[in-house]
Parts: sequence; structure tokens; C-alpha cells
Amino acid sequence: MPIPGNLLTTAMAVMPHRDVERALHVALSLDIPFWPQLPLLNYYEDMYVQASEHFPGIVLNLENRTLRFSTEKFIEELPDVLSRFDDLSLFDISPEYSAVYHQFLQMDFSDRPAIRGQLEGPVSFGFNVQDEAERPILFNDTVRPFLFEFMAQRVNVQLRRLKTLHPNAFMFVDEPGLQFIFSALSGYNHLSARSDMEAFFAMIERPRGIHLCGNPDWDFLLNLDLDVLSLDMYSNGEIFVSYSGAIRRFLDRGGILIWGMVPTNVEPFEAESVESLESRLLGLWNQLAQKGIDRDALVARSLLSPATCCLVNPDGTQTVEKAFEATRTLSQRLRERFRLA
Repeated sequence: MPIPGNLLTTAMAVMPHRDVERALHVALSLDIPFWPQLPLLNYYEDMYVQASEHFPGIVLNLENRTLRFSTEKFIEELPDVLSRFDDLSLFDISPEYSAVYHQFLQMDFSDRPAIRGQLEGPVSFGFNVQDEAERPILFNDTVRPFLFEFMAQRVNVQLRRLKTLHPNAFMFVDEPGLQFIFSALSGYNHLSARSDMEAFFAMIERPRGIHLCGNPDWDFLLNLDLDVLSLDMYSNGEIFVSYSGAIRRFLDRGGILIWGMVPTNVEPFEAESVESLESRLLGLWNQLAQKGIDRDALVARSLLSPATCCLVNPDGTQTVEKAFEATRTLSQRLRERFRLA
């Protein structure tokens, strides 16, 4: 299968490192490596900024670390971007916007089961970037359709580049904003989101998936046409497994679940052990087994990862790196348990 399962390891891309080589070393310590995003290194490394490159109307202030949108600038720049829509270089990430990506593209991954890339998704980008009236551009009926098409092109270009390195390359669309669309205060309802996201993923080449750390409507996500879904199971696992019907349908279509079980913040990480995390994860799987989901089939279509990204630990990179190590250990224990080693 293009995306392997069998409890191999990967992780989200945002990391607290300021040392590019160290960040790459840690990312490469997992089974399925990725190119790290390092926002503490500089503002270009912010996931929203990286997604904004060449988007018309963007006003980027590196000194104040702000990313805004100008309607006037959008109208001025849009014709040129549309005229270059077949120029794939327009949609790739430049060396200026990532200290790691192009270095990652020079590496040999022939001994790996897969590799992974990522891009900030259109819903989260549209929520985060505001215009001159402090209004998220996701609410702009003129900008929103172009936003979805632009980001789909960006995902496809990156995926094609990664596939030149490994046939089993796949992409995460990072969508933390999806947990907010079900709020009555969001200004963007779930019906619009479903229609927009279905059209968005129809424009994206496979394999394609979503990562988010929040707690959205899981039925909504599990019924999108995705190949992989990456979740914070440490915080949301008990809620997630209650959607057994949607989970079964997702797995039956060939979907891969990435169980983010190892916390990366200092306090929850220190409160746990690999043994306690293993017990908790097995408990979630037992609940699904009691609802008729075959555990061996589930394991075959599962990967493991840390639960979330984390940039705020007082110990900098130490707990995050320990979480990566614990994820590897948890994988080894479970693979031995299920005789996958």
C-alpha cells in the first residue's frame, strides 16, 4: 500500500528546534521521515507564512511577525498569478521560506517505507489571515474559491516533488481550524466547509490526508475522501472511538489512522510512561473491537506519532525529543505484541 501501516512511526512537522541539522536528525529517527518546520528559527518557517508564498494580497511583516491580507493588493496581483497558474515553480516552497525543505529533497530515502510532506490547509489559513477590516479571508466569497484552488495546487506540486524521491510519498494538510467550523460563532458553517473540503480534496492527488490536534466533528472528517487521518489521540481518543461506525467505513475504504499517543508538553509527558500509554492505546482499540472492528485489521492500517507539536516547553527541545524516542519505543513494544517485528 502507498502509505504503510503496521504501527510504524512518523510525526507532525512543527518542531521547536533552531538547529536545522538537529531537527532533520530527529525527524529522520522515525520510520517515515518528513521535512521539519522551524518557526523559532525565523518567521519564514511559520506554517502559515510558508503556505502564503506567492498568494496574491499577502502583506508579510518579518520584523513584527505578522501575516495580513490587503484586498487592494489582491486585486492588483491576482491577474499575474492566474496567468502563471501552470507554472509549477510558483507553488513550490522556495529556499527562503524553508531552511529544511530543499535539503530534505537532496536526501536518499530508498531504505524507508515512505516519506511525508505537509502544507497548511485552506480552512486554517483562511481563518488565520485577516484583511484590513480584521475579517478572516475565509469569509470573503471572492477570495475563498481561489484560496482552495491555490492551496490544492501547492499540495500537488510538493507531493510530485516528494514522489520523485520515494514512490510512497504522501501529504498532510494541516487543518487545526477545522475544529472551529462547528461553532455558531465561526461565520463559516459546516455545510459550506463540507462542500469546500470535498471540492478541495477532489483537486488533490493521492495519497492525501489531514492532520489536526483538536476535537472536530469526527463524522465530518472520517467521511471525507481521505487516505490518511492524523489525530491527537492522547487528548481525544475516548471521544474519537465513539465514532465506531465512521471509523469502520474509513478503514474499509483503505484509510490509514495515525494515533498520536505520546504527549510532547512537559507536564503530561512526565506524568506518563511508555507502559501507561501502551495500556491506554490498547484500551481504545479494545473498545473498537467490542464494537465489531477487527483489531488485527485496525493495527495493519495504523501508524503511531507524538500527540501534538509543541513550541512552548521551558526545556526547549528536550521533551519533544524524548517524545519522539518514546514513540519509537511504543511502536517497538506494540509491534512485538502483534508479531509485526
